[in-house]
Amino acid sequence: MLNLSQAVNRALRHGLESDPKVMVMGQDVGRSGGVFRVTDGLQKDFGADRVIDTPLAEAGIVGTAIGLAMRGYRPVCEIQFDGFVYPAFSQITSQLAKLHARSGGRITVPVVIRIPVSGGIGAVEHHSESNEAYFAHTAGLRVMCAATPQDAHWMLRQAIAGDDPVVFFEPKCRYWSKGEVAESADDPLVLPADAARTVREGSDVTLLTWGSMVETCLSAAAVAAEEGRSIGVIDLRSLSPIDTDTLVDAVRCTGRAVVVHEAPTFGGLGGEVAALLSERCFTSLEAPVLRVGGFNVPYPAARLEEHYRPDLDRVLDAVDRVLDF
Repeated sequence: MLNLSQAVNRALRHGLESDPKVMVMGQDVGRSGGVFRVTDGLQKDFGADRVIDTPLAEAGIVGTAIGLAMRGYRPVCEIQFDGFVYPAFSQITSQLAKLHARSGGRITVPVVIRIPVSGGIGAVEHHSESNEAYFAHTAGLRVMCAATPQDAHWMLRQAIAGDDPVVFFEPKCRYWSKGEVAESADDPLVLPADAARTVREGSDVTLLTWGSMVETCLSAAAVAAEEGRSIGVIDLRSLSPIDTDTLVDAVRCTGRAVVVHEAPTFGGLGGEVAALLSERCFTSLEAPVLRVGGFNVPYPAARLEEHYRPDLDRVLDAVDRVLDF
């Protein structure tokens, strides 16, 4: 059993051991092991030239990683908190995402950008953003979000080994959650990084979610089961590209869908998922696709975040509404 932060650490360790071109870089990732201790022990074991404490300069971290990747390295950057990524936004969207296409496929930039994401830890401003939609909207990036230790470990290993740039989200409120992690890539539980996972089967309603909300949706499904309702849960895992076929197959079976994410629903990725399902499942739907998410306001102070983040009651209310339609 590993918790999610340990699973990430093990994946980083595997990358560093397997390929001398893999590097880890970011603020406080080396000597202190990161603010969440995700990189604990890596600099001690692999040296300060491969696990690099950078200045507090996100644009510089990502820009340097791009240059290293163009020279054959495989940098794994850590952005310390989700709200700190914005100074690097131009480097990510204008350079990292575009270089492969700009060069006619001649240049690959295998950079992984790890970002602890979302709320639930009582943090201060700029430490609890859910900003996946910005990056999913940017062609040329793969965007992943791991909700379990199993996925954190194996999806990160796949991201590091691949040649595409990846924004890799880790829901920080789940860092201490424990779970089994497969020992071998041949284990049937190890899915391709761009595949959605059916976490729970259901015949009445399908909940589509990712990251910090997977556990909330599973709790909602368990409560609904006590009331005689069968609720399925799909974890998207890959936010760009989206595993459309898995989502469509599930929703065609139930005829009802609710998309749940922590980001505000306005302009959120749930709108894209809802539109996709409306286009592909129109004749199968028994009700409109509903969305549950954060409110369209800046993330509140810690004492109010439990009222902002989607919870069991809000998910179950959406389930009631979609069933009553």
